[in-house]
Amino acid sequence: MPVRTGKRTAKRTTAKTRKASTRKASARSTTSTRKATTRKAVTARKSARVVVAVKIKRSASPGLTRPVKPDAKLAAVVGERPLPRTQVVKKMWDYVKAEGLQDRKNRRMINADDKLRPIFGGRRQVSMFDMAKLISAHVQ
Repeated sequence: MPVRTGKRTAKRTTAKTRKASTRKASARSTTSTRKATTRKAVTARKSARVVVAVKIKRSASPGLTRPVKPDAKLAAVVGERPLPRTQVVKKMWDYVKAEGLQDRKNRRMINADDKLRPIFGGRRQVSMFDMAKLISAHVQ
């Protein structure tokens, strides 16, 4: 039964309302707490039966690690021997930083010099996000 105190109404706490508020608080628990309790429950179930864990080794994506051969335009910057795509992009960045080709005001933009202009399709300035897309047209 509510007790009237001025304009506000205060509820008396009973054992039933405390239990309900505790349930609500546990339902709002964080994800990490839920994961921990889930792991405990699974562990308890596993102890009742025999479980064999098999660890599967994950291999790298062959698309990124497979060597690609750069064409003549790209070979002027990164070299002629086949390299993985990750190394091609890394060598491009090494060249850009060594020559100081990043735009001074907007560091995301790369200013093309005589070697990079054929790779960038004749454009004078290219975004760093477009660079990988443009490189893919010059590898086999």
